[in-house]
Amino acid sequence: MQIRYFLALSLLPNLVSAQEPSETESVQLQCVIQPPVSSSVDDRQQLTNLSPEDIVIISDRSEAAMGDKAHFSGNVSFSQGSRHISADEAILDQRNEKLDANGNLIFSDELFTVTADSLNAQMVTNSATLKGAKYWLHGQQIHGDAEQLNITEQNNLELTNTNFTTCPVGDESWLLEAKEIRIDSTEEWGEIWEAKMRIGGVPVMYIPYMTVPVSDKRKSGFLFPDFSTSTTNGVEVSTPYYWNISPEFDLTFTPTYMSARGFYSKTEFRYLAGENQDGQLNFEYLANDDKLDNSPDRYLYHWRHQGAINDNWRVQANFTDVSDNNYFNDLNSDVNRSTDNQLSRVGEISYFERDWDFGMKVQDIKVLGEDEVPYQVMPQLNFNYQTNDFWNSLDFKFNSELTNFQHKENEYSTATRFHMEPSISLPIQGPAGSLTSEVKLMQTQYWQDIADDSDLDDSVSRTIPQVRVHGQVNFERQTQMFEMDYKQTLEPQFQYLYVGYENQDGIGIYDSAQLQEDYFGLFRDRRYSGLDRIADANQMTLGLTTRLFDDANIEKLKFSLGQIIFFQDSKINYTDENIEAAPSTSVLAAELDANLYNDWFISGAVQFDTENGDTKKSEMTLDFRPSNDKLLQFSYRYVPDLLNTNTNDRVNISQLGMRTTWPINDDFYFVGNFYYDLNESRSIETYTGVQYESCCWAMRLSYHYRIKTNYDDDLNPSVDAREEFESGVYLNFIIKGLGGSGPLGVEDMLNEGLFNYRKPLYLRN
Repeated sequence: MQIRYFLALSLLPNLVSAQEPSETESVQLQCVIQPPVSSSVDDRQQLTNLSPEDIVIISDRSEAAMGDKAHFSGNVSFSQGSRHISADEAILDQRNEKLDANGNLIFSDELFTVTADSLNAQMVTNSATLKGAKYWLHGQQIHGDAEQLNITEQNNLELTNTNFTTCPVGDESWLLEAKEIRIDSTEEWGEIWEAKMRIGGVPVMYIPYMTVPVSDKRKSGFLFPDFSTSTTNGVEVSTPYYWNISPEFDLTFTPTYMSARGFYSKTEFRYLAGENQDGQLNFEYLANDDKLDNSPDRYLYHWRHQGAINDNWRVQANFTDVSDNNYFNDLNSDVNRSTDNQLSRVGEISYFERDWDFGMKVQDIKVLGEDEVPYQVMPQLNFNYQTNDFWNSLDFKFNSELTNFQHKENEYSTATRFHMEPSISLPIQGPAGSLTSEVKLMQTQYWQDIADDSDLDDSVSRTIPQVRVHGQVNFERQTQMFEMDYKQTLEPQFQYLYVGYENQDGIGIYDSAQLQEDYFGLFRDRRYSGLDRIADANQMTLGLTTRLFDDANIEKLKFSLGQIIFFQDSKINYTDENIEAAPSTSVLAAELDANLYNDWFISGAVQFDTENGDTKKSEMTLDFRPSNDKLLQFSYRYVPDLLNTNTNDRVNISQLGMRTTWPINDDFYFVGNFYYDLNESRSIETYTGVQYESCCWAMRLSYHYRIKTNYDDDLNPSVDAREEFESGVYLNFIIKGLGGSGPLGVEDMLNEGLFNYRKPLYLRN
């Protein structure tokens, strides 16, 4: 016989729910620990018209006296809202508002599930005691045993003579035993007293007091230390401390000891400014660098801010400065990598409407290792307006800017530039192709403060017209290759570009540089970035792209080929060098992305000078990717006549590379990078790393050998006195559930070093 009771009483504490795992967490299916499920969950779901306050009791047998005790036995199911109890026997004392249960007891709430020998619940104080408990925290891997588990009036947990781990049941890779653990259900953090850490069953550490997370909520405390050794810094030990100041502010302080250099500290402060703005402040400091002869102080400070003030206003700021040119080469900064040699300082505020926008920007760039200092933008004002189909399908655009260029050194000329660029275009779009005709007028006025030895003009007014016609046709057919059906497209395109000529020798170079001549660049309407040089043009660009799609409409191949035909030689030369014979065509640019066969992919690009028979640039990558966690990549790149900014010499780059990540088994990964300089006949970078990751802990051991980018600077002016190569060993260790932000992952290992991993396949879909 089943007895159902519906009571409007508050019996068990209403604990807050555990947070779901964040998107950054990657919990493998075999790692998920499933707690037992109380039978009262199904029993309550079968009933209708229940309120969360109603108590439902179902059992095989019952004996009850009104207003006194009720005894339930046999498959007892007790539930109220999201709280559930199943047991062999339960006694409800209605007079004293108590509940006692025992025998195959399972208690579950939104926060946790507990099995226990017995349960005593007080309805008056909204508390409960469970003895001989085993517990599981929902949404987490944390589980353990406790001699006694108390649920307090404040909905917190108190565990006595307890332990916990995040390892699967039966796996004691690590286990934390404690005399007492208190879990705050509001803060979602646990306090631990008199803890003993066991790894592999062996006690390795005694901890009088510590705190651990039971959800993704942040709390102050020490993070896991990092250990490494290298020829540059010696033995390096970092012990980061995280301070959760408030929901809007936090700070991470990382003191680091380097045996070769001394004490190095890094501080990162993050903040939220309203709902849509955030920022970050970094300060790094090394006092008395022992590795350098004069023992200088070295430092970095960095500020970044971005966000929206409201629906229309946007702000952005970024500022970084370092004590010397070799700061990133020598020290493991949290802001930039050793390959970054430009420090951007920019502040910008913008206003956006549907058809127009306005912005103001200041900018300064510090280039490490170069004597030439770029110009500062102090400030730049932009106004842009655009309206489509304003008359007879014509589109109208108007771009303008007012820029003031300043320089830190007095011997350089400075200038104010005002530029207006109205344009009218007629776009014609259709499934078979497109044709866009555009007419543009570029009007620029310069006011220049001339240096003593300069041949520039005080005032320059420049007016240049531009006509551009771009068209593309789309052809499509069904074809068969290698006994497979494909859909092939053929997409020829052309661009005619005319840009008027005006002598620009009287204008200084403030923000202009030559652009890349890849396939995409062939269809630009500019040869140079910025506005200081606008090259005249009378040319036709011809290009062709073909694609192959399989039956599932997945792109398997894309090949593009294009070249510019010059009808008239350009009179504008950015480098001011005499050109004896101007070429009649540009480089022949080709790009290829293809799925060669099954899991093999190839990507390549080449720029070939057809008149002189020289390759200007080429690169190729070959990938074998049988699954998401397996990669084998071979690469080659060739760049001739590249300027070495350290020596001002022209050098050729010819490099071979190999990169791989491969699982040895389900938990063990290998990652390796190797790059070789064919011209110098030497390795320029080697990276080897192995990583083990289980459900409850992870470890990474890696070795790095790479060439260093050394600059002359005031701290150590002789490049010859610095190491040409750096090698080091690095160790990372994480125990998940004790503040470790697992998993480690292999993506960041692929991006270690001088050369980041670049996926070669840029096919659609």
